Amino acid sequence: MTLAITREVSSRFNECELTHIERTPINLEVARAQHREYVSALVKVGCEVIELPEEKDLPDSVFVEDIAFILDEVAVITRPGADSRKPETDSIIRALTPHRTLIHVTAPATVDGGDVLVLGKNIYVGLSTRSNSAAIEQMQNLLSKYGYNVIGAEMTDCLHLKTAVTHVDDKTLLINKNWVSPSYFAEYDLIEVDPSEPFAANCLPVNGQIIYPTSFPKTRTKLEARGYKIQAVTVDELAKAEGAVTCCSLIIS
Repeated sequence: MTLAITREVSSRFNECELTHIERTPINLEVARAQHREYVSALVKVGCEVIELPEEKDLPDSVFVEDIAFILDEVAVITRPGADSRKPETDSIIRALTPHRTLIHVTAPATVDGGDVLVLGKNIYVGLSTRSNSAAIEQMQNLLSKYGYNVIGAEMTDCLHLKTAVTHVDDKTLLINKNWVSPSYFAEYDLIEVDPSEPFAANCLPVNGQIIYPTSFPKTRTKLEARGYKIQAVTVDELAKAEGAVTCCSLIIS
């Protein structure tokens, strides 16, 4: 069974943290409707969805991926780089406790789950405004006993590593080579986003299908040409908060 943990959009979503895009007004009802569409897509690809209630005073809390990342052996509770997001961990700890042993990133380390790309036993961590080198060292110490290797990845012009690269399947990655060097991923087959769609590198593979935004039709065509089955979702209102399809769920297989 595949579980997906999600959380409803906060009433204060318009107060979200922004780093690399300009603030534009977010229609809260549209954002909530798009989130419901996203949850429905998770169900369609075979997930049992655990929907957490809104955290009214935590504007970014719909983006549950930043608060943890899931491994076969444990779940790692992050320490978000934005102070406004640190209180989000409490409810995620409660949600994950029945499903995994938890380990915790602690000060002075900071890391957002959106910066963490798990590829087999290699864990790539984007060195961003939210995630620092202390987190890489700490996570290596915490996870080496499970056989993991934690690798820092330099990136530019985007919020998180998974804005620039995500995995499509065990051998294939979707990447914007302008934002992260492909040299980190030399052993993988790389599908480049269409140049006109720089934010198109974020996809969510679940149970043999790929949840993918409707906003990037040219890159979607590249994926479909490779035989991937797309479950399309409209998330452009959520994207105004620098969110993407991986951001809105924690997947537990």
